[in-house]
Amino acid sequence: MSEKNINISLKIWRQKSANASGRFETYEMREVSTASSFLEMLDLLNEQLLAEDKDPIAFDHDCREGICGMCSLVINGIPHGRNHLQTTCQLHMRSFADGDTITIEPYRSHPFPVMKDLVVDRSSFDTIMQAGGYITQRVGSAQDANALPISKETADHAFDAAACIGCGACVAACPNASAMLFTSAKMSQLNMLPQGRAEKDRRSLAMVRAMDDAGFGNCTNIGECEAACPKGISLDFISAMNRDYAVASFKEMLGAVK
Repeated sequence: MSEKNINISLKIWRQKSANASGRFETYEMREVSTASSFLEMLDLLNEQLLAEDKDPIAFDHDCREGICGMCSLVINGIPHGRNHLQTTCQLHMRSFADGDTITIEPYRSHPFPVMKDLVVDRSSFDTIMQAGGYITQRVGSAQDANALPISKETADHAFDAAACIGCGACVAACPNASAMLFTSAKMSQLNMLPQGRAEKDRRSLAMVRAMDDAGFGNCTNIGECEAACPKGISLDFISAMNRDYAVASFKEMLGAVK
């Protein structure tokens, strides 16, 4: 595809701090290369703003390779933009046409408060992970761990769950602001493997309760989370989490969960 330049109009959410009121501001950009990424386009805008002695736009980014989950933007009403299985940093300006108006805003969810402009606080995800997203069993060296027999089907399913990058697009896309896709993926990647089964019940209870305490909504099977997920995490993991939580709750009632 040949490179060309386009003119675009940006409607961007500006908010000075967590306690300040926010508003949309409009910026015009000329001669934007369609070969540039979406974040590179925002870099160019910030250079213009700095040259005009104006406050640059704050937005999250890190690796810019689609694996860190930092680029949390809602673009024209869709987390990460309209392209399927793609993070914001992988979105290129060739996806837009000359004269387009692009609306950019932060995730809208109570557990993800806006800190400044397009930056939100996603530490609630960290709280869920800290509640049980790890194992304490000693697995020895890599050779000892590899000696544990794991079927390819189980390993593949666990790897699919581990593909979650924790970007939060599932929460932003869900009308209920549910974090069940994220939580179920992080639970399943450990619950499915022998190294994580020893703490499966305790983990299931702790992570689901941490999710609820953080203020995330419940799942009503709308499916927007799966559609918005840049890594294609399946709704099947939510079903597995519900099953694991139900079993763990029953065992807890019987006093069998330590």
